[in-house]
Amino acid sequence: MPRAGGARFPGSGVHAGSAELSSPPPPQACHQRPQEGLHHPVSSARIRGLPGDKLGGLFFLSLPDDISMTNLLASPVDLLEESLPALQKLPCSPSNLAQDFLEEELRLNAELDKLQFSEPVGYIYNPLKYALELHQNYVSRYCQGPKEVLFLGMNPGPFGMAQTGVPFGEVSVVRDWLGIVGRVLTPPQEHPKRRVLGLECPQSEVSGARFWGFFRTLCGQPETFFKHCFVHNLCPLLFLAPTGRNITPAELPAKQREQLLGACDAALRRQVQLLGVRLVVGVGRLAEQRARRALADIVPEIQVEGLLHPSPRSPQANRGWEAVARERLKELGLMPLLTVE
Repeated sequence: MPRAGGARFPGSGVHAGSAELSSPPPPQACHQRPQEGLHHPVSSARIRGLPGDKLGGLFFLSLPDDISMTNLLASPVDLLEESLPALQKLPCSPSNLAQDFLEEELRLNAELDKLQFSEPVGYIYNPLKYALELHQNYVSRYCQGPKEVLFLGMNPGPFGMAQTGVPFGEVSVVRDWLGIVGRVLTPPQEHPKRRVLGLECPQSEVSGARFWGFFRTLCGQPETFFKHCFVHNLCPLLFLAPTGRNITPAELPAKQREQLLGACDAALRRQVQLLGVRLVVGVGRLAEQRARRALADIVPEIQVEGLLHPSPRSPQANRGWEAVARERLKELGLMPLLTVE
């Protein structure tokens, strides 16, 4: 595959260079290419999170004796996949559905590892690697059974999922309402203005605070929300410019964007069928558009609708996103699923 002399973004498995994607690997196996280019060992990374083996009723990742947490998170794909059977030994071990969902996410990681990116991308973070422990706790705790509704975001924000491994994952909500805890490593290559501090991050993500704050008020307990619903991002990667500015997938060069989102669309098709979803609610116009495109030929048909993104960049959201969201959920007939009977 042409590399164009691209440099590897360690920990993300992504290169800077041209955007060429080879044929995807067979579904049953994900193969990682040898490390090339610039490499910053994860072994020197800081560990973010609370110490101990058990916090808030959740147990940390349990690994075989010959696999260290550092090596696990440093590996883009293979070691993660090999360790998945060990995850089932956790006291809060994932259900079969949660386990299958995690494996689908790793399958997508394997495909994204083959992509290359050029300017304006300067840094790429993949929280499904360095924040795997928190993400695994999120999926195993809240994806125990089939779901009727999937709220679909686009990709991580720098102060949300990039810190916590949870979609729209504003730190205080993840820790205090969702009850998700765990250790987070820093990406091997980290922008000085976008440090990954995990659950110690002092900056709130407005979108995540609005999104989860609304459902916290509406549902009371997270179990009420997750009984019928789940939240997931189409793309697991955060892109940053050399200045530290967040780059959305829509801002990528056309060829690179379509190769990235094409792989994510295929993964979404597998994921919604796995969850048994009947309705996908795209949070933001781009997520809605990609869901419509990805799921157009699914049988039986999966309904796709949209919800205004709670971003502070949106004047409409700033005028009262919660009221807009409540009205939209009423239109979609979802309120009975989100309130205690």
